[in-house]
Amino acid sequence: MTRQNGWWAPYFFITPFVVLFVVFTIYPLCYSVVLAFQQTYGPSTAAFVGFDNFVFLFGDELFWKAVRNTFYFAAGSVFLQLPCALGLAILMNRPDLKGRSFFRLIFFSPSLVGLVFVGVIFALIFEKRTGLLNVILFRFTFGWFDPDFPWLQEYAMPALILAALWMYTGFNMIYFLAALQNVSRDLVEAAMVDGATAWDRFVHVTLPAIRPVAVFVLLLSLIGSFQLFELPYLLLGGGGQDNQGLTIVMYLYQTGFITNDLGLASAIGWLLAMLLGFFALVNFFVIKRGEV
Repeated sequence: MTRQNGWWAPYFFITPFVVLFVVFTIYPLCYSVVLAFQQTYGPSTAAFVGFDNFVFLFGDELFWKAVRNTFYFAAGSVFLQLPCALGLAILMNRPDLKGRSFFRLIFFSPSLVGLVFVGVIFALIFEKRTGLLNVILFRFTFGWFDPDFPWLQEYAMPALILAALWMYTGFNMIYFLAALQNVSRDLVEAAMVDGATAWDRFVHVTLPAIRPVAVFVLLLSLIGSFQLFELPYLLLGGGGQDNQGLTIVMYLYQTGFITNDLGLASAIGWLLAMLLGFFALVNFFVIKRGEV
């Protein structure tokens, strides 16, 4: 077969990917834009309502509660999870630490566990009376602590934050560890010669060097936090008591697949997409500014 007769071969081989991409990505994405401006009653009945879905969401208290809960979880991920990950990375980067490979594996291994398994583990930990946390507190307080204390009902979001902390801290630690290992030793040694303390070296040498990775990890944490769905679904069975664990994606799921209003669910999804796009733009400009 000559080159002229086989011009169609590349197109033949990429056609399956293009077809699948159009059918399962491009078409649903475009159709979701149309749905966002419709009020639907299941998959077969729809009426055009313009921007009414978005207007309804901005006046819906349940939507704003989901937004507040999601920001609460995101704040816990950023201000608790990332400092812990950075601290572990600094500790794991010490050349005098014995068994570094073993400890790295131990801290990273929770991220290899499936979300369903994590949900089951922490459901058992926070369970009333028979839960591990209540049993430990009851025994260490010599019977003073109430073993029937409902952690998942009273402190739904802190429980979710702790579950995510256990699962993702080691994962983020790997990013920070890779960044720390690329910090120039010449700069660190020059700072030591100039009399800089360990804190000064961290603030003025290490942090600027790992800044791009830190911003990237921050963006990943924010995106993951705003896509939170599996943990509250597994731990709380939904939004939890008084919707304390209701997140934006959980609200989207309930609206689209329980209420069957796919139009309103699409509007929620596009609002979430615009919010995540804003975070991505901020991340881009922060990195660009650091390169100047």
